[in-house]
Amino acid sequence: MDLPGLLCAFLLVVCCCCRRATGVPGEAEQPTPELVEVEVGNTALLRCGPSHSLGNLSHVDWFSVYKEKPTLIFRVRQGQGQSEPGEYQHRLSLQGPGALALTQVMPHDERIFLCQSKRPLSQEHRIQLHVFKAPEEPTIQASALGISVNSREPEEVATCIGRNGYPVPQVIWYKNRLPLMEEKNRVHIQSSQIVESSGLYTLKSVLKVQLVKEDKDARFYCELSYRLPSGNHMKESREVTVPVFYPAEKVWLEVEPAGMLKEGDRVEIRCLADGNPTPPFSIYKQNPSTREMEEERSTDNGLLVLEPAQKQHSGLYECQGLDLETMIPLLSEPQELLVNYVSDVDVSPAAPAGQEGSSLTLTCKAESNQALEFQWLREKTGQVLEKGSVLHFDHLKREIGGGYRCVASVPSVPGLNRTQLVNVAIFGPPWMASKKRKVWVKENTMLNLSCEASGHPRPTISWDINGTASEEYQDSQRVLSTLNVLVTPELLERGAECTASNSLGRNSTIIILELVSLTTLAPDSSKTAGLSTSTASPHARANSTSTEKKLREQESKGVVIVAVIVCILVLAVLGAVLYFLYKKGKLLCGRSGKQEITLPPSHKSEFVVEVKSDKLPEEMGLLQGSSGDKRAPGDQGEKYIDLRH
Repeated sequence: MDLPGLLCAFLLVVCCCCRRATGVPGEAEQPTPELVEVEVGNTALLRCGPSHSLGNLSHVDWFSVYKEKPTLIFRVRQGQGQSEPGEYQHRLSLQGPGALALTQVMPHDERIFLCQSKRPLSQEHRIQLHVFKAPEEPTIQASALGISVNSREPEEVATCIGRNGYPVPQVIWYKNRLPLMEEKNRVHIQSSQIVESSGLYTLKSVLKVQLVKEDKDARFYCELSYRLPSGNHMKESREVTVPVFYPAEKVWLEVEPAGMLKEGDRVEIRCLADGNPTPPFSIYKQNPSTREMEEERSTDNGLLVLEPAQKQHSGLYECQGLDLETMIPLLSEPQELLVNYVSDVDVSPAAPAGQEGSSLTLTCKAESNQALEFQWLREKTGQVLEKGSVLHFDHLKREIGGGYRCVASVPSVPGLNRTQLVNVAIFGPPWMASKKRKVWVKENTMLNLSCEASGHPRPTISWDINGTASEEYQDSQRVLSTLNVLVTPELLERGAECTASNSLGRNSTIIILELVSLTTLAPDSSKTAGLSTSTASPHARANSTSTEKKLREQESKGVVIVAVIVCILVLAVLGAVLYFLYKKGKLLCGRSGKQEITLPPSHKSEFVVEVKSDKLPEEMGLLQGSSGDKRAPGDQGEKYIDLRH
């Protein structure tokens, strides 16, 4: 090599050495930086080179490199650290030899950090800081306007938004859990991002799809995919559906309730179609006379309510819908509506009546579109008297009078029936509930006297005493009269009489008033309080026995029986004791105290015991011996023990 060439080579080496010696960061060949990952808000630990290659790091300068421009941010001198003024002044701290801690990491901290040491040799180490932040839960908003299947290009289905993530997350759209990909003229996904003041990103993604009728129930959602130092993650939005509009192809009728209909039901006739939106409907019914279809008064959404349904509502119905997009009318298949009915029940004769001993026949008639069944019931008891439309009476009696009900029903349609009530009248003079009654009263109290009578024609009632009277009609033949009076001595003496009369005769009831006394109330006044009531029962009988009196007699007899039993037991015990003492020779009589009881031979086996009782003679009969001997008329129920010495 000639001299000029050697000189050039020497100068090149010197220049390289001088450039290395100046230590200007970023101008020499740069090695691959060390990668450090951290989440927003956490602390990043920056090391000045691998731990196994650390030299003397007591003299280090730290730089942040932004857009290839290094800026000094921290100095280490003699193991002591000091921050330089600027954005990192309060967030950097020394963490041992060769390590720097950066707190409260933010998105714009994602850059290269460079450390440079000059002792013993000048060397540098680069660190690439990557910052991450998980986005918030994605929100999704479906199109509120809906999408027509007749659209010739993709329409907006939904919008997905993911806020405050770093870096920008990836979005994936799904339909019915299957991912959607870009497809020309079918699927288009348009995404954009906004940088917030915090440095975080907000992602907005719009999905546009050309939908078909089968997508009316499709469910759409979006998924955000992002990365953290811990790995890959994802978040899903909720699912949404989109209104899909398509023309109707079929119209039909529905009737509720299903099954057999009857008069009185609430019936709904509704028009339905397979299009969306539902077209406006009209409901038509066939005129039975002209056979023409006539429009019924229904709602725009195709609902006709029959409440209550009647037999004239039966007939042929059809529905007509008009598609507003194609303006093509659609007709449903005609449907027959049948409302089952039972006409009013007619009973003949309408006002049945007859003389006692005669016969009477009642006939029941009704009409229906179904097979009918008839039965007769007694109104008073509800008892079924006859199954069939005819009810016949032989030898009419007064008790037969009253209400009878004919029921016409359709067994095939539960709940479908009609009834008619008639009253059978038996001609005759008034009949009283009782001929004579006794009423227990208290003097100077107000008293309600009642009197009931029946007959045909229906009688009227009058009283032979003054008072306030009122009448109540029980039915077409019975009347109840109530008289309010003051109990006076005159009223107690004479009593009261009510008289019922009609065009065929008259009848009466006598009411005897008895004064309630202390004797009447004994022995237990609480049990006889019922006697003080001032209202007499219409069905009481004059010869009836007072309930209180019967109770008192029963109680008296019970006490007598108990007393008799106790006396018999005492006698038995006393006799046994005396007999025992007598056998043992310990029974002493007289002054000596050692004399035996001596009885005549004919009386040695007898014991004569005195029993005194305040019981009535008829009650003392229970105390007679088993021999059945009766006492003499003068016997007062006393017997004696003859103790002889």
